[in-house]
Amino acid sequence: MLSTATPDRTATGAPRFSRAATAGWAAPTTDAGANQRASQATADTLKLLSDELVLQRRVVHAGDVIYQAGERFGNLYILNSGFFKIVTLSPDGREQVVGLKFRGDWLGFDGIANNQYSCDAVAMDIGEVWIVRYDALLAACASKPALLTVLHEAMSREIARDRDSLMSVCTLPADARVADFLRYWAESLAKRGLRTDQITLRMTRAEIGNYLGMTLETVSRALSKLARDKLIHFVEKGRRDIHIPEVDALSEFIQGCLAPTTTPVLQ
Repeated sequence: MLSTATPDRTATGAPRFSRAATAGWAAPTTDAGANQRASQATADTLKLLSDELVLQRRVVHAGDVIYQAGERFGNLYILNSGFFKIVTLSPDGREQVVGLKFRGDWLGFDGIANNQYSCDAVAMDIGEVWIVRYDALLAACASKPALLTVLHEAMSREIARDRDSLMSVCTLPADARVADFLRYWAESLAKRGLRTDQITLRMTRAEIGNYLGMTLETVSRALSKLARDKLIHFVEKGRRDIHIPEVDALSEFIQGCLAPTTTPVLQ
């Protein structure tokens, strides 16, 4: 006897899975103490890197490309400030947003395996990146174990983030996917000691849809629904500024979208 979870369909046509099928999704903590510790850990890591390594600092503006797919690998990049997106090109020429990066995140791990970067890293706002030669970093890690720990932790976070992003796209219906995107953005800011009650999205709705595997129209409908449900509010003119009264309410909304469904049994 084999049990299998079969998705039903939401009003938007996206599959809705049972809780068993989405067991990998878990509401993140919004504990203030945990966020404060995470913010301090980011600051401590950045200080360690600046103390132990010879870093090149580069100020970037929206649209600046940090590195491009096909470029020879040689450096890793640590974000000291700003917001960045990772973009890859599909075989038919379409751009796909595959990652978002915040202060304390690392860029360039994708270039290690084949000695060339496999995607583009693009700034979405004014920021600063720290550039470190990979060979110099490895040499420093040999004499400073704390640096090796920092490097491994950065790689581990990236693996976990890719897993969580895949879980969201594969298991959440459209409205919950957008809510999870806003929750992730707010949580990322909180972990860096920044305000979360009002955020400025550095992406267009088309880019958000591209990242979440949705159309622009579906993203707009989902945002409007979240606004009608008073989970978010648009701030005055530009609808890129979003007020989030309670981040926990977004997590509750996502959980509500994962209501149990009938699980048929195959003989």
